[in-house]
Amino acid sequence: MRPDKLIRIAMRSIARTKMRSMLTALGIIIGVGAVIVMVAIGHGAKSRIEQSIQNLGTNMVVITPGTSASGGVSRGAGSFNRLTTDDAEKLQRESMLLSEVTPVIMTFSRVRGGGGNWRAPIYGVAPNFQDIRDWGMASGQFIGAADLRARRKVCVLGATVAENLFPEQDPVGQEVILRGVPFDVIGVLEDKGQTADGSDQDDMVIAPWTTIQDRLAGRQFIAQILGSAWSPDDVEAAMDEAAAIMRESHELGDWEEDDFTVRNQADLAEAATGTTEVMTLLLAAIAGISLLVGGIGIMNIMLVSVTERTREIGIRMAIGARPGDVLTQFLVEAVVLSVLGGLLGVGLGYAGSWVVDYLTGWPTVIDATTVALALGFSASVGIFFGFWPARKAAALSPIDALRFE
Repeated sequence: MRPDKLIRIAMRSIARTKMRSMLTALGIIIGVGAVIVMVAIGHGAKSRIEQSIQNLGTNMVVITPGTSASGGVSRGAGSFNRLTTDDAEKLQRESMLLSEVTPVIMTFSRVRGGGGNWRAPIYGVAPNFQDIRDWGMASGQFIGAADLRARRKVCVLGATVAENLFPEQDPVGQEVILRGVPFDVIGVLEDKGQTADGSDQDDMVIAPWTTIQDRLAGRQFIAQILGSAWSPDDVEAAMDEAAAIMRESHELGDWEEDDFTVRNQADLAEAATGTTEVMTLLLAAIAGISLLVGGIGIMNIMLVSVTERTREIGIRMAIGARPGDVLTQFLVEAVVLSVLGGLLGVGLGYAGSWVVDYLTGWPTVIDATTVALALGFSASVGIFFGFWPARKAAALSPIDALRFE
């Protein structure tokens, strides 16, 4: 029998019991829809994290303090800090693959200005910090080389600090107080939003590192060193070069481990998205259980259908249908039912993803591969769970089937 005729027969059989068929396919519909929504949420989260990583800067290389150990137990990253501004200056002088380098001195302070106050991290950096982070200005200007050399008390505000201290006005030209020291506001950074770990990139005050080290921090060691490779292809080589220069700066022997860590954006993105990918697979697996439940429903209803249509099967065999024809007929019905449920589930998945995006503001990304896999899995469920009822129908004896009441 031709495939198109088999499908028409299956559709007529399904149409005879619309309500029962709809209830049977409900598990498939919910399963496919749930898989699409869950994977869309996971992909949306991954896309958001990758975007936030890109917002960190262009071809960025990050050097942070290393680890220390006590009693054979590691105290964790950053517990052993030997980074200094001399390291950053050496990298800037000797590196051939890093176009820009800046030390980052970090401290916290209550910022007073505009009649209000706000506690924020204070970053002491060099003027090229703006290029490394690829950070535009909302108003005013960034700190310059003259500010760095003269240790001027000038600063640039992040969007969050500016909004909280100077709501609905431009802070440029105003004055803020950091630990009793007055700083002139010369610029406001563009809004960059949150990082991959949920922290606010715009909650910061930036000033020349020479000023911060002399006036506020007073520490020899610094939080990190940021660099930018000339091109994306140079990032890995720039990391190796930076590590070699840092080892020379810290006078480490061949037998000694690095007392610093060098990472790039790819490392940050991989660490941030790894958990998201695991959660996406977990959510999809949980949603996929609905497909199995739907498959069991299809098997049950097909077994009932075989019982109800026993005389029909007998008649078909009596007029020449072979067991293989009967098996194919019932198997096609199961697959058509599951595929129809899968198509309705796809519609439910798109609608559900839109609702999640609209109500929560959480981005959802529907991948065509996910839709294809969900549909393919729903068809596989129909074949798997429809085979037993179809085989039972094909195994019926024509005489016994005709006598069945």
